[in-house]
Amino acid sequence: MVYTTFIILATPAADTDMSLWGMVVKGGWLMIPIFILSIIAIYIACERYWLLRKTGINDATFMQKIREYIQNNNTKAVLAECEAEGSPLAKTIAKGITMQGEIPSEIRQAMEDTANYEVALLERGLPTLATCAGVAPMIGFLGTVVGMVQAFYDMAMAGSNIDITLLSRGIYTAMITTVAGLIVGIIGQLAYNFLVARIDKIVLTIEHHSSELIDLLHLKK
Repeated sequence: MVYTTFIILATPAADTDMSLWGMVVKGGWLMIPIFILSIIAIYIACERYWLLRKTGINDATFMQKIREYIQNNNTKAVLAECEAEGSPLAKTIAKGITMQGEIPSEIRQAMEDTANYEVALLERGLPTLATCAGVAPMIGFLGTVVGMVQAFYDMAMAGSNIDITLLSRGIYTAMITTVAGLIVGIIGQLAYNFLVARIDKIVLTIEHHSSELIDLLHLKK
């Protein structure tokens, strides 16, 4: 009798194994927008990381060449080097070189305007990434509410014949959507903070070398 009871209790446990796809399906239709947000967030994070990874790598070597060209009064070489480099720093330096001869405040303002434009290009897509990181958990919590409503509805319809299997649909929707939303939100927020920190570092580098260029142009006079 004990052996028979063990088999009866163990059999349902074997049926509880579920694949990842099965869990996603159990999460309901709210998993669709969460999945879409995850794709958008991953794409933006990877694309911006690849762009920022290439930005600023050669800044030290680039500025060394610029110093030598300015000391030799070779303006054409400076502009050619800036065009070949094509980085935000290079475009900012090129703007300063074209403004040489003007008063330092005007040169600085022109370089700041150029730097702000280049930084805005680097930040393109980050607001969308932040939106994905914020909205995904909210959709997950919405799934929790929808799932609990479904569970209580099933309980009300069952009357006195309440069975845990009747509640499974609502419980799966409540738990799985919350977990999925939080995962997307955490990954998106980490990626956003990393990219913002990387851009801030680039901005500081541009500001430092812009001031250095203005000093070099002033000393050359």
